[in-house]
Amino acid sequence: MAVDLVLESGLISAEHILNVLGRLNSALPPGPVATLLQVKEAPLADTGRYDRLRRKETDHA
Repeated sequence: MAVDLVLESGLISAEHILNVLGRLNSALPPGPVATLLQVKEAPLADTGRYDRLRRKETDHA
């Protein structure tokens, strides 16, 4: 079945076949979990944090 799907796509390669096989064999994602936990404070997006961390000089890298 995977080979047929790859042949239909026109992009024939071993990597593509393995990718299709992986998608066909993947399990369904788990269902939602019942919980009483609630978020009290929504997280804030801080897109500048990465840049601030990059500017610091570090010895460990």
